[in-house]
Amino acid sequence: MTSQTESRSMSAFCDAIDAHRPLIYVQSSEEQRVEHLLRGVIKTYFKDRAPFFTWSITDGLQQDGAAIDQQPSGPQKLLDVICGHPGPALFLLKDFHEYMGNIPEIRRRLRDVYYACLDRNVFVVIVSPVKIIPDEINRELLFLTLPIPDVGELQLLLTTEAERVIQGGGRSDLDNENAYTLARALQGLTFNEARHAIRRATAHGRGLSLDTIPLLLEEKRLLIRKSGLIEYIPDTIPVSQLGGLDNLKKWLEERRKLFQQRESISDEIVPKGVLMMGISGCGKSLSVKVIASAFDLPLYRIDMIQIFSGSGGSPESAFVAACRTLEEIAPAVLWFDEIETSISSNTAESSGTLGRIFGFFLTWMQEKAPGLFVAATANRIDLLPAEMIRKGRFDQVFFIDLPTPAERVEILKIHLLKRRVKPETLNMELFTKLSDGWTGAEIEQCVIGALVSAKLNERTVDDNDLFFSCKQIVPLSKTMKEQMNYIRSWAFERAIKASAK
Repeated sequence: MTSQTESRSMSAFCDAIDAHRPLIYVQSSEEQRVEHLLRGVIKTYFKDRAPFFTWSITDGLQQDGAAIDQQPSGPQKLLDVICGHPGPALFLLKDFHEYMGNIPEIRRRLRDVYYACLDRNVFVVIVSPVKIIPDEINRELLFLTLPIPDVGELQLLLTTEAERVIQGGGRSDLDNENAYTLARALQGLTFNEARHAIRRATAHGRGLSLDTIPLLLEEKRLLIRKSGLIEYIPDTIPVSQLGGLDNLKKWLEERRKLFQQRESISDEIVPKGVLMMGISGCGKSLSVKVIASAFDLPLYRIDMIQIFSGSGGSPESAFVAACRTLEEIAPAVLWFDEIETSISSNTAESSGTLGRIFGFFLTWMQEKAPGLFVAATANRIDLLPAEMIRKGRFDQVFFIDLPTPAERVEILKIHLLKRRVKPETLNMELFTKLSDGWTGAEIEQCVIGALVSAKLNERTVDDNDLFFSCKQIVPLSKTMKEQMNYIRSWAFERAIKASAK
């Protein structure tokens, strides 16, 4: 696996310098990160042949971390020093926005700096957590926002932290491949959050290795909980615990390979997501958890109740913010549960909140980050608008039907083994006859009922317990026969069957 050595953020600074933009305004609260990146620019772009200056109202003007002898007496004198600097240099000004916004002479002098430094390889970077750019200098300033650190920048951070761990007497197993894997685990965190996560993971003598990944991921979970709009689903399920659905399993196995190669292949063939419709209780939610396990990714779900509650602002802005947050913490699987209840066929005709959310969702599904795989479930896919289920938004639409006789036996065995009951002691042929038309959820409840019966009679589960439990269940295929027949007939030629038969 190839190491990425230069981050997008550093590339953005180098591109600005290549364009000879003498005034650069960076909106970020991470001053140390900006300073770290600019020191990297000095090394890579200037080959260490240009001085690096920093200035703040509290520390004054410093060169390479040391205060200079003749300090400028104020912000205007500082700009005079920059204008008169004889050779290539890079200046970082912290919280200079206050002077730009309030003092006309500063705005005028900044324009002078622009023209004085234009062809002398002198560059001024202003970093601030807020954006205050007066109209007078709007065209002279290049405005940059600092994105979430990418893999390259996180690898550099990991290298620095590994050196700190070793100096402290700890151990580090950080070759290129491990650094890449750990950096992927940290994606979605800010530079400071990533550093805190690494130091938390390596505290108390723990080394920096692949074993620390669960601790690194915990910082992501804390970030997710903070928003209140996204839920982390911890209990993913291995493929071996999904009974039947062989077509879906084969599809996941094939797409897993493409998804893992997403950074080296065209975006258009990277799997985007899957929509699963079917009868309630047949394993749609279980299948989503299996997808996360099969792809070795964390699973998240957007809480649409919280989105519409107003606690995170307007529903539209809250939904957009939740989607953007998930893009930042990718790679991950995003679960939209019962998607037809929040985005229905009426949504496309609505000019209100739902219509705007629907419009954003369609565009976002087309353009989202390739590291985010969307798994959506629906009981009534016929309620979804055609724009959502057309090819290009979801890679495939699967219909999860009632399990076949062989699948029912497979599901029963999974639930029995999960509860330490040996399947070979029970009459599978009898169960197959008694469970005709059952869902997977009903089979699980049958096993639980048999366990209860056996416990009350103080014995291990036998055929009598299973027979008794079967007789207590009236399947959904009988109580909701007309609705289920409608769903099955609708999906017959409109979706791919998740089962092989």
